[in-house]
Order: sequence, then C-alpha cells, then structure tokens
Amino acid sequence: MIDLHYWPTPNGHKITLFLEEAGLEYRIVPVDIGKGAQFDADYLKISPNNKMPAIVDHAPADGGAPISIFESGAILQYLAGKTGRFTGIADGADAGTALRQGIVVNEWLFWQMAGLGPMTGQYGHFNVYAPVDIGYAKERYRKESERLLGVLDKQLHGRDFIAGGEYSIADMACYPWISPYDKAPLDLAPFANVRRWQAAIRARPATQRAYALSKQVNPQAGKELSDEEKKILFGQGAR
Repeated sequence: MIDLHYWPTPNGHKITLFLEEAGLEYRIVPVDIGKGAQFDADYLKISPNNKMPAIVDHAPADGGAPISIFESGAILQYLAGKTGRFTGIADGADAGTALRQGIVVNEWLFWQMAGLGPMTGQYGHFNVYAPVDIGYAKERYRKESERLLGVLDKQLHGRDFIAGGEYSIADMACYPWISPYDKAPLDLAPFANVRRWQAAIRARPATQRAYALSKQVNPQAGKELSDEEKKILFGQGAR
C-alpha cells in the first residue's frame, strides 16, 4: 500500500497519473495546502520542504521499513523503478539501448522540474494570483513559457511521446503543466505537436480517473483563493 499525500495541483496530478496507469494500490491522504496542512509537524517529517506531493511506500522492494519520498520527480523515478513501468525503455532493449532511452527520459523529466513547471507556475502566479498587476513579470513568464512549449513541440515532432514511442514518466511530469490555468490560458495554437500529444494523454482512461479525483478530494477546486489562503501559499519566508 502506498500513502499519497496529495492535493489537486499539477504536481499532485503527476503522481495520480502514474498510480492510476500502473494500477498500484494507494490511499490518498489529503494535504489542504490552502489551510496550511503542508506545515504540520508530522507532514514535515516526510516532506521537509513543506510541499506536496509526497508518498510513503509501506511495501518497498527491499522488504524493509516504509520509505517516504518527497519531490514529484523523485517520486516518479521511484515508482518507475519499483514497477519497471513507464521508464521509457522498450521491452527487450539491450543494455546500450536501455541506457540511452533512460537518459532521454531523465533529461525531459528534469527539464520539466527545472523549467516547464517553475516558469509556467510563475506565469500563473503573476496572471492569476498576484495582488498587483506587474506587466513586466506577466510578459517575462509568458514568453518563457511559450519558449518552453516551442522546445517541447520540436521534441514531439515525429514522436508519439516525449522520449519516443513509449509513454513514460517524462510525459506524466509534463502533461499537467501544459497551460494549467483556466483563468490565464496560454496560446497553444502555434504548437500542433503539443496539442496532438496533449489530446492523446487526455483521452487515456487513467488520465480521466486521475483528474476525476480533483473534485473528490477538494470540492472547491477551481474556485478563487481567499486572502487567507493566498497568505498561506505565497507569504512564507524563512521564519
């Protein structure tokens, strides 16, 4: 059994995408980030950066004590290793091919973690949540988000999925961060390959099951944040 500490955000969706695809047994432990649950002392023991998602695997492969993992990219890598699925490595690949295919998956996983997620997140912050209109910031992050979409569009040319012919954790990492803000949608019209790929993943039954969890876990999903919620989410410092 895996405990998934989760709230319906793009990073949370990454993990439900994997778990639903793999058919692993899991239990959702809601982490209401708008109420500050990510700062609870018990939660900080498994996610010291006070972010979600995090998981606790009660049946790790070594048969030992439960393992906790935080950071969505690390969780995806762990789950792929645990199951041998969605690694992007073709069945029966020789050692050399497996090495190279695995490198491509990790490149794009870390590309999402370091680029697509943070830049699209900042675009969303300044267009949806910022208390004042800062034109420079809105334009800066729009351009960078569109640049990254262009990079992804080129990678997807002639490919069904990001790392090639196999649906992988690279796709699961990137998919939730493609224009995730309904109130400030990015223009996807110039990116035909991204739109094709996005539609294919959206149509997968596991994707639909994963996203259906949003309203189950947070019936208020999609509604405007209160001032108190914004203070909790965006007002934290070292103290």
